[in-house]
Amino acid sequence: MSETSTPNAPAVSVVVPLRNEAGNIAPLVAEIAAALAGRAFEIVCVNDGSSDATEAELVAQMRAWPYLRQVKHAVSCGQSAAVRTGVAAARAPLVATLDGDGQNDPKFVPMLVDALERGGARTGLAAGQRVGRKASGFKKLQSRIANGVRGAILRDGTRDTGCGLKAFRRDVFLALPYFDGLHRFLPALVRRDGFDVVYVDVVDRERRHGVSNYGMWDRLWVGILDLAGVWWLVRRKKRVPQVSEVKSDAG
Repeated sequence: MSETSTPNAPAVSVVVPLRNEAGNIAPLVAEIAAALAGRAFEIVCVNDGSSDATEAELVAQMRAWPYLRQVKHAVSCGQSAAVRTGVAAARAPLVATLDGDGQNDPKFVPMLVDALERGGARTGLAAGQRVGRKASGFKKLQSRIANGVRGAILRDGTRDTGCGLKAFRRDVFLALPYFDGLHRFLPALVRRDGFDVVYVDVVDRERRHGVSNYGMWDRLWVGILDLAGVWWLVRRKKRVPQVSEVKSDAG
C-alpha cells in the first residue's frame, strides 16, 4: 500500500461496477493500484447482485488492499445503478469509473483525472474515447448506430459515450437527474448543467475472463426512450440564476 493511499483521506475514488466478474477482480485491482501509486485514492467496487464468487473474491482482495471497499446490491440493478451507488459511497471529491471486465485499461485513469483538474472548476467531466476497440463487428456496428443517432439528436460533441473510463466531480454527478441508462448520456447532461467536457483517447483491451453481463441491445433499441427523455431535459433546461446578496452601507 502506497504511503499516500490512505483510506482516510482519498483525493480520488475509483468506482468499478461488477456483476459476475470474479476472475477479473484481482488483476484489475492490482492494475488500478499501480496506476494511482503515489496518489491518495480508494477503490469502490459495486457488486451488482453477482451470483458467482465475486463477493468472496472481493473480500479476499480487501485483506490485501486496505483501500479497497465493496458495496453490494442484493439483486442486480444494472450498470447505471451500480455506478451511482459507487459514486454515492465514494469519499473523494473526484471520481473515476471503469468497467469491471478488464477491457478498460487503468493506466488511463490518471490521465483522465489530470485532464479534469487541468480544466478547472468549470470542467465537470473527462470522458474516455476508445480507439482500436476490441469488439465483434456486430457490437461495433451497434455502437456506431447508437452513437450516430445520439449525436444527431443531442449534439453533445461526443463520438463514444459507451466507454466506461471517465472522471468527474462527485457533486456534479450526484446533481444530475438519475435514471436507468444515465451513464450513456453523461456528456450531454453535464453540458446541460453548464459544465465543460474534455476528452481523452484511450485504448480498449480484450476481456480476460467471462462474458459480457450488461446487454448489447441497450445501446439503441432499449435506450431510445432514454434518448427522448434526455433530449427533453436538455431542451427544458433554463438558465441557472447567479444569486448574490446586496447589503446596504449601513449594514
